[in-house]
Amino acid sequence: MGTTVITGGTDGIGRALADRYLERGHDVLIVGTSAEKGEAFLAAAERSGAGDRARFLRADLSRVAENHRVIAEITRGYPAVDLLVLGARFHRSTRAETPDGLESNFALYYLSRHLLSHGLIAPLSRAERAVVLNFGGSGQAGPVRWNDLQLRHGYPGTGALGHGGALCDLLGVHFARLHADTPVHYVLNHPGVVSTSFAGEYDPATAAAVDRLKATGKPVTEALAQIQPFLDEPPARLTAVLEGRQVPTDGQAFDPADAARLHEMTERLLAGLPR
Repeated sequence: MGTTVITGGTDGIGRALADRYLERGHDVLIVGTSAEKGEAFLAAAERSGAGDRARFLRADLSRVAENHRVIAEITRGYPAVDLLVLGARFHRSTRAETPDGLESNFALYYLSRHLLSHGLIAPLSRAERAVVLNFGGSGQAGPVRWNDLQLRHGYPGTGALGHGGALCDLLGVHFARLHADTPVHYVLNHPGVVSTSFAGEYDPATAAAVDRLKATGKPVTEALAQIQPFLDEPPARLTAVLEGRQVPTDGQAFDPADAARLHEMTERLLAGLPR
């Protein structure tokens, strides 16, 4: 019936999508860091009779080498990928670096998605019509700090997620142009405030704000209903969605020149990092 791969699939919208595509008969692979949550997904799949189509892969996608390992495992295990959901993120109120020397939000929220989407283009291209879903800023984030992509100066706290969202928007723009000769559609989605786990490490003031958001955010079921039509019938090669509403992709947030610039900067960065 199809294959779905989901990063950030142990929680929130990602987990809801994993359950839905299992119900639709897909093979579903979720990637995450929590073995406990991964086992819970597998156990639920077993109870529903879909255990033979569910798989959990534990990986720390903030590390470049782990992304390459995941790409290799997916490529070996699945001839084609019909839906790739890029949803992993982990906010930190205080700036932190990964073992690769990269700012943590940049590494997980943006760089991992760059690696996975481009790295899985072969199995995506073998699907009759593949979709990449990236939870980005959908035109509402930014501006991009071109001279400080690693946020070394004036780390913005929760604003680091917004910066990552702006980078993800540009990633989608360049991906769609670079792979225009494939059957792959790219959907950027900003779901708004959704009542999920808000995975992260927060200072006391931010933690209090997050608790309020958990209480007032829209249900996961509503967020899923808003994005599902765009996954079932993507209206364009590149689609941007903001809380269920398609938004134009001809504004500054989706500038093709900026997207090409970011791609070139990213490839230069990766060339200097170990695989």
